[in-house]
Amino acid sequence: MAKVTKVLIVDDEHTIADTLAIILTKAGFNASAIYSGTEGIEVAKTVKPDLIISDVAMPDMNGIEAMIVIRGFLSTCKVLLFSGQASTVDLLENARARGHEFEILAKPVHPQDLITRLTT
Repeated sequence: MAKVTKVLIVDDEHTIADTLAIILTKAGFNASAIYSGTEGIEVAKTVKPDLIISDVAMPDMNGIEAMIVIRGFLSTCKVLLFSGQASTVDLLENARARGHEFEILAKPVHPQDLITRLTT
C-alpha cells in the first residue's frame, strides 16, 4: 500500500486554503488547511507534513519566515510557496541570502497544474 502524502496548506485566505485542501484530498493526498504562519508552525510540529503549500503574504508572519522555522525542525519537508504579490521577490531574495531556497508558484494556480506539479 502506497504512503499517502501529508500536505499542509497555509493561507490566511480561508476560501483558498479550504478549496486547495478539498482538491488535494480528492486527488488522494491527506491535506489540511491552516490559516496563519504561526498556526502552520504549531500544526507542523504534530502533523509532520511531507509537503507544505504556503502563501507568502500573511498578516501574522509571512510564509517564508514560517517555512524557515518549520525547516528548522522538519528538514525533509518539501515547501511550495505561492503568491499573487510582486513584493514576494524581495522576500525570496532575502531568504536566499540567508541560505534558504524555496520554489514559488504565482496565484492563481489552476488546480490541475498544482496536482501535476505535486505528482511529477
